[in-house]
Amino acid sequence: MKLIKFVVVLLSVFIAACASLVLQSADFAWPVESVVKVDNDGNVQEDRYSITFNAKELFLEETEDSLGYKNKDLRLIRDSKGYYFIVANNFKNVYVFTTDDATMKLKNKIEVSDTLKMENPAFNQRPPYIELKYGSNQVNLTCDGIAEEEE
Repeated sequence: MKLIKFVVVLLSVFIAACASLVLQSADFAWPVESVVKVDNDGNVQEDRYSITFNAKELFLEETEDSLGYKNKDLRLIRDSKGYYFIVANNFKNVYVFTTDDATMKLKNKIEVSDTLKMENPAFNQRPPYIELKYGSNQVNLTCDGIAEEEE
C-alpha cells in the first residue's frame, strides 16, 4: 500500500514538473521609438532594449540597392504583442518582424504608399496601435496592416 502511494505521489510530481509554465498579461511594448544608426557593416544595435541585427537585407528589399544601408538610420518600435515595426526615411513600406531562434523573421510588409516615399517617418505607441507619422500623414498600424478608421 505504501508503495502505491509512493508511486502516485512520484507520478504527480513528475506530471506537474512537465507542465509548461505560462506567464500571462505580458506587455512587450516599447514606450517610444528608437532611432538607430546603421553601421558600415549593415549592423544595428540598440543598447537600451538589447537588440542587435543586420539590416542589409532589409535595405536591399526596400531600395534594391546592395549599399542602400550606408549612412542611414532605422526607426523601430515594439508593440505590446512583441512585434517589431521598422521603417527608414524614403521607405514606401513598414516592415513587421517577429523573433525566431536568433533571427528576425518577416511577419508582414505593410505598403504605406505605392508611389511616395515617406519623409521623416516616426512611430508612436498608441495602444492597441502603432501610430506612424510621415510628412503631414498619419496611420495606425497593427502587425496585420493599416488599421481601419473607427467611426
